[in-house]
Amino acid sequence: MKNELSVRVADWQKDNAELRRIREAVFINEQSVPPELEWDSDDQEATHFLACTGDYPIGTARLLADGHIGRVAVLKDWRGSGIGAMLMKAAIEKAEQAGLTRQYLTAQVHATAFYERLGFRVVSEEFLEAGIPHVDMVRHSN
Repeated sequence: MKNELSVRVADWQKDNAELRRIREAVFINEQSVPPELEWDSDDQEATHFLACTGDYPIGTARLLADGHIGRVAVLKDWRGSGIGAMLMKAAIEKAEQAGLTRQYLTAQVHATAFYERLGFRVVSEEFLEAGIPHVDMVRHSN
């Protein structure tokens, strides 16, 4: 039986171990982002999201109060299953509920097409962040 995929708002304190496990697996272990760049003070204030298959968390994202969406991470075995889009849609919906008609993010260049499908547009030249090529992207809600 296939487990249901779902996304929920996470609690930074209560869900901390799962949020950290996913981000460490993707950003620190897979992409070699230094831990001191991965963890920041924004985590305390952000709205976090957890994507799960059944009860097992497999993806995360966060939304800052200014409409910045970031730390979008899906465990390797689950990529291509629609989880990333589910996380992004949850973050966009939460931003819009908060009256944030402009959402923005810093995307890894290889992922720009994914974000474009969600309505984001590239608004910068390519630049390196943690040694990985990125671009800034913006989305405006209707």
